[in-house]
Amino acid sequence: MTLRVTNTLTGEKEPFEPRDPESVTLYYCGLTTSDPPHLGHARGWVHVDVMCRWLDHLGYDVRHVENFTDVNEKIVARVGEDGSSEADVARHYVGQVIEDMRALNLDRADVYPRVSEHVPEIIALVERLVAGGHAYEVDGSVYFDVTSFEAYGDLSGQSVEDLESQGVDAGGEKRNPADFALWKAGGVAAEDIADHRHADAAPAAEACETAQTWDSPWGEGRPGWHIECSAMSMTHLDETIDIHVGGQDLVFPHHENEVAQSEAATGEQFARYWLHVRLLETKGEKMSSSMGNYFAVSDAVAEFGPDVLRTFLLSTAYTSRATYSEETIAEAEERWDRLRRGYERAVEACDDVDAYATAADGDLRTAVDAARETFEEAMNDDFNTRAATTALLELTGAVNTHVDGHGRYDYTALRRAVETFETLGGGVLGLSFGDDQSDGEVSVAGDLVELVLQAREREREAGNYERADELRDELAALGVEVQDTDAGPTYRL
Repeated sequence: MTLRVTNTLTGEKEPFEPRDPESVTLYYCGLTTSDPPHLGHARGWVHVDVMCRWLDHLGYDVRHVENFTDVNEKIVARVGEDGSSEADVARHYVGQVIEDMRALNLDRADVYPRVSEHVPEIIALVERLVAGGHAYEVDGSVYFDVTSFEAYGDLSGQSVEDLESQGVDAGGEKRNPADFALWKAGGVAAEDIADHRHADAAPAAEACETAQTWDSPWGEGRPGWHIECSAMSMTHLDETIDIHVGGQDLVFPHHENEVAQSEAATGEQFARYWLHVRLLETKGEKMSSSMGNYFAVSDAVAEFGPDVLRTFLLSTAYTSRATYSEETIAEAEERWDRLRRGYERAVEACDDVDAYATAADGDLRTAVDAARETFEEAMNDDFNTRAATTALLELTGAVNTHVDGHGRYDYTALRRAVETFETLGGGVLGLSFGDDQSDGEVSVAGDLVELVLQAREREREAGNYERADELRDELAALGVEVQDTDAGPTYRL
């Protein structure tokens, strides 16, 4: 069965045909590093991770690029909380993103480019657009002229006329309200961060002084938001890529603008397939840093472990509505426990003295074949991870039936069952079959840290601040970063 994917550009589920039949280029829009990563971000990470794993399983040489946006007004708004400058805040959260990615057992991307290290490429791309008549400069800022690109709006279903009537991004210096900034003159003004500041952040004027700027042909300034991804994608992949993935909320304006500026500059199709991950919801609203209704990845991993979280995040296909709640996470815990116990029973029976070469259980052998076939059909049907996981749960049931009902175990069938769990459940879905450390050690470590923090709080309440500091330093030596907040101490492993 040929892999088929849902292409936002056409609105259809299409056969996937990369430019090179042996390789795939994939770009994923990463995070703006201004807040702790939460499970909504992790939903995108895990689905992209599984996409890459499946493409690799199909035999493609996959080149996966995922960016960090480390130049942004939201980052400046955090100065004083998580760093003394825009660069410090970004560095703090880039480190947390990387740590959380590893905790979730994500395969590493080929490269994680940052905006701050690609300003020369961004400037060169803007110059290319100006020279081609697709962009114009006003008082040191450069804007893309949406009327110069005939296909503007094709990805999102918008039209320039509709945007004009809505007054999108209206600004006196633009030729058209829908035009967007490629380069912004000067630094960051206090009003630019007003909506993003927290009460304990540095004064706005002080924070804005730390904003990064660069020299350009139009004067000192900063890159616009959209141009960064085009420049980094072209730098590390090509002018045309096979797959561009991002959150559903990025279709417009971010991805629409990426298409316009990229194709206007090169005259080539920017991305052949646009795949968009639906947002994670909680209590009927999207999980969002700005709304404060998020569950941080680090806290979720400490509480549930990576396998439960991956099972939860993959329990709905990337194109389907997903909800975080006590009920959905409990269902994921139960599913992972069934999968883990089914795998362990298959391993134990396979290695049992009563596993025979001549024993044959036709039902189990059929179940193994069916699980592999169903799993592959599901993944080739637009990376349907829910159906793929269900196939492994069906195999778990067949293993349990075999082990409970036979005195002589079918070694051949059990060995193939073990391989199916490890190759498809482990290699593709990224679950830790055969690795008992993933859940247990994370959970035990978290419990031990909590006990030490409770002891530290008792010392502080008793006025034994020196001993409390010693406990904090001892945790730091073990790789545990403790942060004291108004709501109590928090930590990161």
